[in-house]
Amino acid sequence: MTISVVSPISTSRGQHNKAAPFWYGGAASCVATLVSHPFDLTKVRLQTVKGSGASGMLTTMVYIVRNEGILGVYNGLSASLLRQGTYSTVRFGLYDQFKAWVAKDEKPTFWQLLFCSTSAGALGGAFGNPSDVVNVRMQNDGQLPPAMRRNYRNAIDGLIRICREENPRVLARGIGPNMNRAILMTCSQLTSYDAFKQFLLDQLNLKDGFMVHLEASIFAGLVATTVCSPLDVVKTRIMSANKHRHQTLVKHLVDIAKIEGVRALFKGWTPAFLRLGPHTIVTFLVLEELKRWHSSFVGTTPPSASLTTT
Repeated sequence: MTISVVSPISTSRGQHNKAAPFWYGGAASCVATLVSHPFDLTKVRLQTVKGSGASGMLTTMVYIVRNEGILGVYNGLSASLLRQGTYSTVRFGLYDQFKAWVAKDEKPTFWQLLFCSTSAGALGGAFGNPSDVVNVRMQNDGQLPPAMRRNYRNAIDGLIRICREENPRVLARGIGPNMNRAILMTCSQLTSYDAFKQFLLDQLNLKDGFMVHLEASIFAGLVATTVCSPLDVVKTRIMSANKHRHQTLVKHLVDIAKIEGVRALFKGWTPAFLRLGPHTIVTFLVLEELKRWHSSFVGTTPPSASLTTT
């Protein structure tokens, strides 16, 4: 089976004969989460350790397996799936909707794509924030002292207990950094994917196909991971804290850099990148297969994949 992925900028007029269902992007991201979750959990564990003495990625993963069992690397999986089912569904779905609205049947311009990705990223980040709070807490629970662990049974139990034991407003904690991260992730990944893809096709004269898409997505993941890392660290710290100090995003960034050094803003970079690459690849494969099934069912030409984000 050949998977054909066309970048958003290179989508031609009339190619989208029938839009795929809104939820396809979220469903594909949920499948990809089964592959990427251990790296996401490791990233969260590294980001919540304060100071400069944090262990590396492999050491942290081994520690988790030894102390929590082999399934410990999948702690908080239900919250990750809920996050993708909300955050990614909204972001994927709205991006296609916005692009159709602003570009009509024309080829969208770079600025139109930037507007669409910014809007979709912001709304996706806001809509998925409650599940992200639970996700971070469940992933970080294992490294807390037993007396401080929250021990949520699953994501829904976490949402209910936060509302009962704390305050529903806690579910909005970190929404600023989360929305900013979602915007940066969407914009940086989309534009860098297109740029790398065009370079591979035009400068290296490679044939458009699976390998080009694979290489472009890896490079795009590298850019997006680096751009989003500082906000990701701040977001993780705010969401995992028992008490939240109300201060600006810039103040959070400055405090971390001043107390722990600039390198602390990039804690968890390696597992974040290792998560992003496989997640992107699996998402595209599943998304394209879903679109192929959909096109066969409704009898139309399948629309090209228009998202590279996670």
